[in-house]
Parts: sequence; structure tokens; C-alpha cells
Amino acid sequence: MIRAMDPLDLAYAGVARQAALIRSGEVSPTEVVEMYLRRIERLDPRLNAFRVVFAERALAEARLAEGRRGAGNERPLLGVPVAVKDNLDVAGEYTTMGSHAYGGPAGADSEIVRRLKAAGAIIVGKTMLSELAIFPWTETAAWGMTRNPWAIDERTAGGSSGGSGSAVAAGLVAGAHASDGGGSIRVPASVAGAFGLKPQRGRVSLMPDAHHWHGLSQVGAITRTVLDTAVWLDVVAGAAPGDAHAAAPLERSFVEAATRAPGKLRIAMSLKPAVPARVHPLVRRAVEDTAETLRSLGHDVREADPDYGLMQPLFFPRWARGVRDDMERLPHPERLERRTKHVARIGKLLGGAPLRRAIAGEAARARQINRIFDDHDLLLTPTLPMPPWELGKFEGRSFGAAMMGASEVVAFTSQWNVTGQPAASLPAALTDDGVPIGVQLIARPNDEATILSVAAQLEAEIGWPARRPPVD
Repeated sequence: MIRAMDPLDLAYAGVARQAALIRSGEVSPTEVVEMYLRRIERLDPRLNAFRVVFAERALAEARLAEGRRGAGNERPLLGVPVAVKDNLDVAGEYTTMGSHAYGGPAGADSEIVRRLKAAGAIIVGKTMLSELAIFPWTETAAWGMTRNPWAIDERTAGGSSGGSGSAVAAGLVAGAHASDGGGSIRVPASVAGAFGLKPQRGRVSLMPDAHHWHGLSQVGAITRTVLDTAVWLDVVAGAAPGDAHAAAPLERSFVEAATRAPGKLRIAMSLKPAVPARVHPLVRRAVEDTAETLRSLGHDVREADPDYGLMQPLFFPRWARGVRDDMERLPHPERLERRTKHVARIGKLLGGAPLRRAIAGEAARARQINRIFDDHDLLLTPTLPMPPWELGKFEGRSFGAAMMGASEVVAFTSQWNVTGQPAASLPAALTDDGVPIGVQLIARPNDEATILSVAAQLEAEIGWPARRPPVD
């Protein structure tokens, strides 16, 4: 006889473990979905992680999943509840992009949603984001503030995928889709104490968009464990017809990479940001402690800095013009926030020669930055230069103050959107009041495998998935 699993342990089990439990019959999809719906009903009014919850649909899909399991269906995510950020289309539902400027319901699923459903996942809802995914905090005029479950009334949930980070950290869902145009997977993962990998450009299809933000944006997930992300990527990875970019195929699956010992690696440690930013002492200590842990695991870790050059001319025109592109597709752009309109106006001005120069300059700059990998296999940096900042810090501030704040937040993340290569945030430390601090691992182009392997090694050594925020 199988003993009933503790509901709290089930809530925090994550994607890979829940998939295994459902396959074995230890829990049913309906049991898992009902458990999450109860937690969302109880906790999300304070967290504001979900923009909408598909309760009836999720329960109906759970019952279908039970029938498929009974018939021997071996879909990899059969019955596992997940969430998607509210910039993905789910057929029949609104895609708000964090604003009130949206139009009618989506006519079809985005490619990622289609692949998740084909793998048997149950989409329980859509998560909050900053308006048009612009800023690295999730606080909007349309939908309010999303909160960090580690410090609900005090600290940011990050952004733009703040709802996904908050939902995963609080045990409201097994894993959640997130997108990253300058740090929007890694920033919320860092402040949530979760794992967030921005894959190689073109690794995961963006369709129905051929590209987004002129090559800056990639998509992945925020999850509790490294293996969770590996399972997720094995399901969603691969180009689709119409994609502007397609990543080189991997030698092995993501799960194989996450479960394979990395061997002894040469790792560079750098505290140098790509744009002006002060590295907080707690962040510095988290990186240095991680470096020491890596040394204890047999790796050769040495201080070395990439040669970033001046990054703003390569990032800013693509970002601002990308925001303008998004605005032009909205039915009601007049409803956007003032800051968003300001960015879009700048994007209109930068859409010509500055944008062309930014795109044309990428290849040479990527070669320049990636010389760090001539002598190293990985790069270790902070994810954020500061610990999670105060909730609402930028509310009511001027456009200039918000832009300067955002630039500092993404000082260690946005350069890897320009180069398009994989980078991940993983939990490393806690502040004195118990809020997570993440560190970042960056690999050569197309080498998510090394990040997953080393991150899994660190996860096993540090044991971060056992930590839970004080929300229950």
C-alpha cells in the first residue's frame, strides 16, 4: 500500500519528481491539481503571482490525464501542473502582456504552450509580468504588485517574469514558463531562490513570433531544481517553421547533461559588471563562497574578467525598438503606462541606423567577450549586483530614475542576451533576513549542458531545494 504524500512536500516536489510520482501512481493528476488550486486560493491574494487561473479547465484536464495514465500513456509531463507567463498565447484566453492594452482572446496556442500540452502538462494559469516585459520588477498599473514569498511585504519579486518566480518559490505550481530579454528569467529566479536558465538563442521556438526584441529574447522556465529545468527543456526545445534562429543541436539530452558529472573544469570568477553598478558586499561574498565550493568540488577557479566593451549601443536600440514593435501590435496602446510609452517613443527613433548598427556589431563583440572561454569552461558572476531591493522602490519615480535603476539591476545579465549564449541563475546565499541571493553561470555558445551539469553538482552540495519561504 502506498502511503499518502504530505501535501506540503508534494507542493514543493517540482516538475521531475511530480512527473515520476504520477507515472508510478503514487499521486494522481487530480490530487496534484486540487492541491495547487487550494494553495493558489489561499496564498495568491497576497502574492499576486497569477493574472488568471484556469481552475475548471485544469481539473478537467487532470481527469483526462488520469485516463491516459491508466491506458499506459507515457507522455513526459503527464498530469504535471505548470504555469505560463502572460505574454504567451493560450487559445481562447487573453494575453495581456502585463497591461490593459490587449484585445480579444488568442485564436491559437503559442508553440511552447502546444509543446507543453503535447507532453501532458496541465496549464493551471498565467503569471504576472511587468508591462510588455520591460522592467526587471513586476509592478504594474494594470495588475498591481507581485510579491516575493520570502518577504511578502518588503522585497521585490524581480521581473519581468516575477509572477513565475513567485509562484514556483511559494509552491503554487511545479514549474513556470519565463522569458528573458535582458535578465527576465534570471532576475526573478535569483530573488526567488529558484533555478532559471536562459537557453541559447534559438534553442526554444518563439512562434508565432519569428524573433523577439531583435534577437535579445529567449524563453525557458523557472523551476525548483536543475533537473526540473532539464526535463522542461527536453520537452519544449527545438526550432519550428518560421523561427528566425535555430540553435545547434546538442550531443545529449538536457536530462543527461543534468545527471552527468562535469569532471574538473576551469572556471573564471568575475565581479566586473558590463555597465556601471556597485556590487554589494553580500553579493560579493555569495560569489566568493560559491567559488570556494566549486574549488572544493575539484574545479580550478580563478579570477578573470571578460572584455565587455561598451554594451549600451548594442543592447539599448534592440530593446527599445522591440518595445516599440510590441506596442504597435496592441489594439489599445493609449492604455499603456507613461513609462512604456516613453520607451516606445525612443524605440521609434532608434529603429533605423542605430538598430542596424547594434545588430551588425553583435558578432565581433561576442567574439571579444567570449575570449574569456579560450582559457575557461565556465564563467561565474553575480546574477544581480545587489540583494533583492524594496518592494515598490521605483513606483512614482521619474522615467530617468527607473531607467538607471533597471540598468544597474541587469548589469550582469543583459550582455548575454546580446551574445545570445546560455546563462543561468542559481541560489547561493541568504541575506540576514532570509531573502535569497543568486549567482550566475555562463557557458560558451550552445553549451547549456555544462551549466546544467555544474549547477546540479552545486545543488547537491548546497541543498537549496530543501529551503522553503515562510508562507505556509
